[in-house]
Amino acid sequence: MQQIELMAPAGNFESLQAALDNGANSVYFGVEQLNMRARASINFTLDDLPEISRRCQEKGVRTYLTLNTIIYDHDLSIVKTLVKKAKEANITAVIAMDQAVIAMAREHQMEVHISTQINITNIETVKFYAMFADTMVLSRELSLRQVKKITEQIEKEQIKGPSGRLVEIEIFGHGALCMAVSGKCYLSLHSHNSSANRGACKQNCRKKYTVIDQESGFEMEIDNEYIMSPKDLCTIDFLEEVVDAGIKVLKIEGRGRAPEYVAQVIKCYREAIDSIEEGTYSKEKVIGWMQELEKVYNRGFWSGYYLGQKLGEWSKGSGSHATQKKVYIGKGVHYYPKTSIAEFKIEAYDLSLGDTILITGPTTGSKEITVDTMLVNDEKLEKGGKGDSVTIPIPFRVRPSDKLYKIVENKVEA
Repeated sequence: MQQIELMAPAGNFESLQAALDNGANSVYFGVEQLNMRARASINFTLDDLPEISRRCQEKGVRTYLTLNTIIYDHDLSIVKTLVKKAKEANITAVIAMDQAVIAMAREHQMEVHISTQINITNIETVKFYAMFADTMVLSRELSLRQVKKITEQIEKEQIKGPSGRLVEIEIFGHGALCMAVSGKCYLSLHSHNSSANRGACKQNCRKKYTVIDQESGFEMEIDNEYIMSPKDLCTIDFLEEVVDAGIKVLKIEGRGRAPEYVAQVIKCYREAIDSIEEGTYSKEKVIGWMQELEKVYNRGFWSGYYLGQKLGEWSKGSGSHATQKKVYIGKGVHYYPKTSIAEFKIEAYDLSLGDTILITGPTTGSKEITVDTMLVNDEKLEKGGKGDSVTIPIPFRVRPSDKLYKIVENKVEA
């Protein structure tokens, strides 16, 4: 059995490093504004492309540049520049939906992945795009049975992309879902003149609404006020069925999420994919992975459309249901490599022995450890507070740009 590729989101260098450290096979990211997370994440710049490529090549990780927004005439020169620079930096592929982007990528002999925004739902559409692309993200609204039928037909008919390889099918495996078909939503455009299809969604669907009959003025009673905000997709508890569907790439959503989200989700799915290959995947392990996934940002979980169950799993609130949250404490000051000691300046709240801390940074990524011993202003104490200098044994390099957080319990309303 060929192991499926685990694709991680990267909204910045912290998340990129978190993905690399936790077992991602590939990463996808946006540069500048022409991607579907233009507003939700910081995004990289053109000058970052060589560094992204370097870090990923060192780990044998594939790199995918997202250029999957609606493209207007005034964008074309920008697209040309982005594709040219991506090719020069040895970026693996471009994720696209617009024919102009696809054509430009092919002109530069870059691999093309078809975005879910194209809404591929059948084998004939796969055949058409096989003229341009080696990998295709299927519509998010398909069931696993429908996905499997498409992958079986690709194998049976030997449908190949420009590279000469059989077309690979990619699906979303975890993260936020949108009420709109394959993400094509116009609510934000109509209400705020801010197009979701240009990467500037205002997330109208995540808000609380009251429904009123305009003729009678009757206010309709709705059990769940968040009637347009679906729970997050999670496939880890039926991942064997996902693998059996014949997909080649499992995509994790979350370019707007924090690095600890990327670290935790990629870690769990890496372990799950490996356990399936090793024959050790079990219900007991799934329970443990679910508990870990619940610690980071989520709106509650459901299986999406894959299992053909009753649809309409709506979120109970507008924010995260994570069981843990991070609290900013301070920043890195210095690292002593000979003794593996890191010095931090406490700028807010306190830090005590036994606390779990999170350290994030552009090179560090996202790493958690428990504080077993520390010095506060050069004294061996059990607690440090605002203004103190704290030194802690850390088994990895800490940099002055790194941020220090404390992980605490997050009380979530039932």
